[in-house]
Amino acid sequence: MYKGGCLCGVVQFEIGGPIRNIVHCHCSRCRKAQGTAFATNGIVSASDFRILSGEDALAGYESSPGQTKYFCRVCGSPIMSKADSRPDQVRVRLGTIESDIEERPMAHIFVTAKANWEEISGDLPQYESYEPGRERT
Repeated sequence: MYKGGCLCGVVQFEIGGPIRNIVHCHCSRCRKAQGTAFATNGIVSASDFRILSGEDALAGYESSPGQTKYFCRVCGSPIMSKADSRPDQVRVRLGTIESDIEERPMAHIFVTAKANWEEISGDLPQYESYEPGRERT
């Protein structure tokens, strides 16, 4: 069980299952949405994701057709995104999870779009687009 929430604490959530396909995304949209060099996201089953408090404080922004990013309207913390084409899953911003995370990132994606000041280090695979095997949403 994972617990998480926004910066101001209004939005609180829990995840009752595993986090899969954790990646560091360097695309320009993720950089802008996070305000940093990359976004670290993981997929959870929608049935395992539950808002405990502050659901009315969540605001959504359709960043591309059928893809909505949700954030706390009080403090601005990005919480998750959902795709109309994948109603069974939620993509969670791992920085909002307060519990220790057992699963580990598997790759850096969209590395050719990375910030020019960012240096990627470590042994994770790096891909110009999505990681191999990901179904496009």
